[in-house]
Amino acid sequence: MNAPGGPGLSPVWSRGSKDAVGTALGNSRVWYTIGRGILTEIYWPSCSTPQVRDFGFIVAGEDFWDEVKCNGDYALHATAAGVPLITVKHHHKRYQLHLEILADPMRDVVLVRYRLHGDKLKLYALLAPHLDGSGHANTALVLPDGLAAVKASTALMLGANGGFSRSSAGFVGSSDGWQDFHRNGAMTWQYPRAANGNVALMGELNRNDGVLALGFAETIEGARTLALSSLAIDFDETAKAFTEGWQHWSRHLHQCSADEQIERAVRRAAMVIKCHGDRSFPGATVASLSTPWGFTRDDPGGYHLVWSRDAVQAGLAMIACGHIPEARNMLAYLIATQQDDGHWTQNFYADGRPYWHGIQLDEAAFPVLLAARLDALDALDGLRPQATEMARRALRFVAHNGPISQQDRWEESAGINPFTLGVCIAALVAAAAHGFLEDYEAAYALSLADNWNARIESWLYVRDTDLDREHGLQGHYVLLCPADGNAQRSDIELRNRGGETIAARDLVGLEYLYLVRLGLRAANDPRIVETTCLIDKLLRVDTPHGPFYHRYNEDGYGEHADGRAYDGTGIGRAWPLLSGERGHYAALAGDDARPYLDAMLASTSAGGMIPEQVWDSAAIDDCFLFPGRPTGSAMPLAWAHGELIKLVATMQCGTAVESLPAVQDRYRRIVTPDVAHWREHTPCRSVKRDQTLLVEADAPFTLHLGYDSWQTPCDLDSQPTAFGMHGVHVDITSLGARQTIEFTRRFHNTRDWEGRDWHLLLLPLVDKAAARAGHGDAVAPP
Repeated sequence: MNAPGGPGLSPVWSRGSKDAVGTALGNSRVWYTIGRGILTEIYWPSCSTPQVRDFGFIVAGEDFWDEVKCNGDYALHATAAGVPLITVKHHHKRYQLHLEILADPMRDVVLVRYRLHGDKLKLYALLAPHLDGSGHANTALVLPDGLAAVKASTALMLGANGGFSRSSAGFVGSSDGWQDFHRNGAMTWQYPRAANGNVALMGELNRNDGVLALGFAETIEGARTLALSSLAIDFDETAKAFTEGWQHWSRHLHQCSADEQIERAVRRAAMVIKCHGDRSFPGATVASLSTPWGFTRDDPGGYHLVWSRDAVQAGLAMIACGHIPEARNMLAYLIATQQDDGHWTQNFYADGRPYWHGIQLDEAAFPVLLAARLDALDALDGLRPQATEMARRALRFVAHNGPISQQDRWEESAGINPFTLGVCIAALVAAAAHGFLEDYEAAYALSLADNWNARIESWLYVRDTDLDREHGLQGHYVLLCPADGNAQRSDIELRNRGGETIAARDLVGLEYLYLVRLGLRAANDPRIVETTCLIDKLLRVDTPHGPFYHRYNEDGYGEHADGRAYDGTGIGRAWPLLSGERGHYAALAGDDARPYLDAMLASTSAGGMIPEQVWDSAAIDDCFLFPGRPTGSAMPLAWAHGELIKLVATMQCGTAVESLPAVQDRYRRIVTPDVAHWREHTPCRSVKRDQTLLVEADAPFTLHLGYDSWQTPCDLDSQPTAFGMHGVHVDITSLGARQTIEFTRRFHNTRDWEGRDWHLLLLPLVDKAAARAGHGDAVAPP
């Protein structure tokens, strides 16, 4: 008999904020999350693919029933530092329920040991399958020895060592077990099957203490075999193997701090990052084992996808705490998932399948920095040939497309931003310094990096704006220079605010701080110092748990004012990750970084998970929103845990792990570039007389060149430079008293002239020492 009410309500996931996450180190390929004191999303056979929405309990007696996850009075405890074996103790005036949760290291099984205390009460297991990453088209079945679900070639089965006295399958919202209790106050339905819909399973346990095993396989038979064989092993024996596996792994982490609290936090953060790593595809590290505001959507991607940026941040954190093999695996995985043209897709499943297809230049450059950091530690070993080829392809993509990125690091607006530009410059220099490039490529990479570095302020620093005058500043770095190259006079569309726009000169974020971390600008540079004063006034929010920062002013990525979930619009909330970035700057500037570290630590869940965002307004109890505490966005965020580890390392040694000596040394002494790179999408309007002008494009062309209103015109054919680029070098030093250059181009692939003339002003010679003191200002704006 099929349960009535199919296919059920539209499926959703559980809340994005998790109490804890876990997995076993061994043959197991399951990852579990805990939220509101019960199991929430469970992943198999990859940490990209959730198979369960939640797995919880109802406690009931003759005159009483209660869904455990709604109780709210519970405590979490990890059995050992850095080991994700979680004990949950639920307290209610009528009962106490103790749960111990782990994954079987030898099998694709999650185990739950339970013990219920209460007078004349029974325990009911509730299971909501969402097989193959969706709540649609699931089939739930009651079997003689357990509860099962199947969809295509994916199956699960829940078994109990004491068995179930009765069970039922149903459709969510109509015939599921929760609806039975809600309508009837007791379990009255026993449907054997609910086919092809959003389904749920419920089983009344024969005993109030025992062990439950949830197995995953390609078939129900396989899932049953795994679950029942795991139940055949003593739970304590499995827990011992689980704990020993994690303790063996954590022994390779070096001591990061003499402060016991900080050391525990670092070990826990490293454990969280490791929990986000795949075993079917070693080296794949997803951003979060969660779906932000998942309780509102059936999103197949969520954050359980790989972003190369987040993965490299995790890899650098592993390096910072001494776990080099993890970082090497991440680099090998990124080498394998690089696209043919050198970039990485915006994000992708652990097996490499693209999910979103946007392009962010920092995601193309970051893997080069990871390779360079490993090389600086003599840890590339046999990966060097592959890392070299990866770096050449990545920088070819950067050279062709930079400095404008299709999206910034928040995956929103096109243009030039300090974070992405800084990462690209550092990657170009690092690749040249670490031997990833041929000599001619290295020379070009350094020339391009010097040119972009010298133009940072002309693109991204504005002066004497209303914002500056209001706050008594000379100028400030902006979040983004639009693709038209004019941050002073252009507007930017706010992607999470329903198409609202804001003047680029008024939009600020913490992106510029990465220029200091990478070694491109000094921490005491007056422009950096003044912009930091500005973001402390505009973006900082002080909560009972410490200071946090918004991504940028007028951000819309967060809950609405009344606590409703983000739905494409909202109000951006504060990010602990950005407290870490501000703390990094404090440490590099010689200030006290501890308040920012303490804020990150205070933002965590009961299990030590760092959230993507914290609530920054008055409490809304009904929405579980409290000042300085996690919102409904992603938690944990692997990037945030990496930021914590790296911040502790920076506080210890005074140098950021992202900072490579080759980059620091170059921009400690080099200011003005020898070559002015002219590109159509980032043209310079002037060039100095001691420079060479390089007019370049990504295809061969003929340059029709003249001086002082087209006098003495000539045609020059472009020549290959590096990375598939083509250019014409014009020696400005030989032009004498001429004042201007004019040119236009004819591309060989079309044989057509481009239909417009370009004009450049020749600037007088400037004093080299003055240029060096200005650190970039001596270069004329584009």
